[in-house]
Amino acid sequence: MKILVTGANGQLGNEMRLRARKSSNKFFFTDVTEQDGVETIKLDITDIDAVRSMVKENGIDVIVNCAAYTNVDKAESDEALCHKLNAEAPKLLTQVMKEAKGLLIHISTDYVFGGDPYNTPCKEDQKGTPTGVYGKTKLEGEENIISSGVNYVIIRTAWLYSEFGKNFVKTMLNLTATKTSLKVVFDQCGTPTHAGDLADAIIRILLDYKIETAEWGASTRARKYSKGGIYHFSNEGVCSWYDFTVKIAEIAGHKDCDILPCHSNEFPSPVKRPAYSVLDKTKIKETFDVRIPHWTVSLKKCMKKLKTTF
Repeated sequence: MKILVTGANGQLGNEMRLRARKSSNKFFFTDVTEQDGVETIKLDITDIDAVRSMVKENGIDVIVNCAAYTNVDKAESDEALCHKLNAEAPKLLTQVMKEAKGLLIHISTDYVFGGDPYNTPCKEDQKGTPTGVYGKTKLEGEENIISSGVNYVIIRTAWLYSEFGKNFVKTMLNLTATKTSLKVVFDQCGTPTHAGDLADAIIRILLDYKIETAEWGASTRARKYSKGGIYHFSNEGVCSWYDFTVKIAEIAGHKDCDILPCHSNEFPSPVKRPAYSVLDKTKIKETFDVRIPHWTVSLKKCMKKLKTTF
């Protein structure tokens, strides 16, 4: 298969690059920016003609859309661009992939939830109740995909981190190494997700799709993918940002920083974040036979790769 990955210079995109090296599929990695040391095809996913040309000229079978506007706070004052990238761009991608009779794998977020006081893991069919521009535009992007009639898989994830780019783990590694005390919120709970584990799940879905479409034959490629739909993926377990930070410091051996729990209202923000956005992963585990590591296991593996930084 020929697979186009958008947002390839982000955390998940870079993890997909690593897995592409061992794949028999041909990958095309695209982004609007360049990144030192890797080959990236420049592609603006808000330009439907550019996307259509890319897909047609290269015979793309699947788009894995890792691109998004993810600055949650800034989105409140930059709504137009956030909406363009998170809601309008997915709609354009669905149009192109529907024409190509291919599959769109789209990465979404736990921020589609948050408006209700959940206390049990969120399931895929649960009503979205986003509290800010970021979550609202991501939910609208999902709705645009679902209503288009394209073959799709939407994967909602949460608290993404990796060895690549800027993320919470790297920030806390620096802060717990340089500060004598640190306050971290304990009233927002979810599950950290290592981007590499999510990339592995995507590769598993791609393999399943490849097997199923091979059975269809060229004349019936427009059939509906039997396992299409919305799925949730994060690592196993539950924690607060405070618990996450304590574990990061513990693994790093940063014992001189006094990490204190605090309420989220001690850090004023233009948007209300979900207080509980733990995702129920039962569906993706059962459908694709995916085994998901506990968040502490994946964190240790990631930090082992980052050990030269602390």
